Amino acid sequence: MSQTNNCTIVIADDHPMILKGLYEELTSNGYTVVGQGTNGLEALELILRLKPTLAILDIDMPFLTGFEVVKTANTKKVETKFIIQSFHKGGDYILQAKALKISGYLLKEDSFTEIERCIKAVLNNKIYFSASFENDFIENTSSELQQLKLLTSSEKIILKQIAEQIPTNSIAEGLGVSVRTIEKHRSNIINKLNLKNESNSLTSWAILNRNTILAL
Repeated sequence: MSQTNNCTIVIADDHPMILKGLYEELTSNGYTVVGQGTNGLEALELILRLKPTLAILDIDMPFLTGFEVVKTANTKKVETKFIIQSFHKGGDYILQAKALKISGYLLKEDSFTEIERCIKAVLNNKIYFSASFENDFIENTSSELQQLKLLTSSEKIILKQIAEQIPTNSIAEGLGVSVRTIEKHRSNIINKLNLKNESNSLTSWAILNRNTILAL
């Protein structure tokens, strides 16, 4: 039996026409769509209950974004592989997808041929980004993520709190360490991320990249 016949899929999008079109394309090409969601909460419930092979999710959905669905599902240790569909082409979205280890990232403008290429790649345990993205762009965002991976677990915890705009003294109090210790960690993070050693440079960078940081 082929991978297509073995593959079960949950799809979710808050735009009815897009959801309907995707469902019709998938089913007419031999894929089994076992559930459809119109918001993030519905999508998450379907994934946890049905445990599909794949879930194809819109990013911008009510209640939970596609990224939030993936993050929550990952904490539940589901084996579903995730493909994101979006209008967003920004590097911060690519970084979030990579940080969450999402298997595929497609653009809403992609044809079904491109969607099927992505599905087949993901079923073969490969990572697939829309052909609309330039290779250099993907490699550059990968480089930024690699820098984040240089951080220790303590530094990641502190960076997440900086991204949430929590003051240094509050971070120190919450972690039970001195302000000086937090400042030392901040300095180390700045060096590892190759940021300018200027006042508020780390805070500004963390706020700008908040979603990617919180996905770590």
